[in-house]
Amino acid sequence: MSRAFVKEFDGEEVELPDRPISEHPNLVTAEGLAQIDAALARLHASHAHAQAAADRSALASVGRDLRYWAARRSTAQLIPAPSSNDKVQFGSTVTILRDDGRRQTYRIVGEDEAEPAKGTLSYVSPVARALMHRQVGDVVRAGAGEAEITEIR
Repeated sequence: MSRAFVKEFDGEEVELPDRPISEHPNLVTAEGLAQIDAALARLHASHAHAQAAADRSALASVGRDLRYWAARRSTAQLIPAPSSNDKVQFGSTVTILRDDGRRQTYRIVGEDEAEPAKGTLSYVSPVARALMHRQVGDVVRAGAGEAEITEIR
């Protein structure tokens, strides 16, 4: 096993696990692929800096992240932007009206680029799965309630 993730406690070495990688296909938007590339560039620079400083702790941490993002980059499947707004698909921006009156807009994206608080949902999330292949006017299960699709962009 690689020693890059070894942490020492009182002379005792402990192996740190790699970051878990999803079992789902690594679908990405063009923006998601750019985010992965930017993360790799930043991490390569951090790795060089940690090497120059002989910072073993930083090398271990950066090495762990480098392996994760390199694996994600090698498995990334770029999905083109939707050519039609007739049905919800990967990359679509969908507005829903929940049964409690809340109107929410989400873009369906890859797992690594999803940030629900910023309006992006992973395509494997329950809400995104409920929305996929549906059209405006369809009612779907969204959390504990229901929601109507009011717009697809």
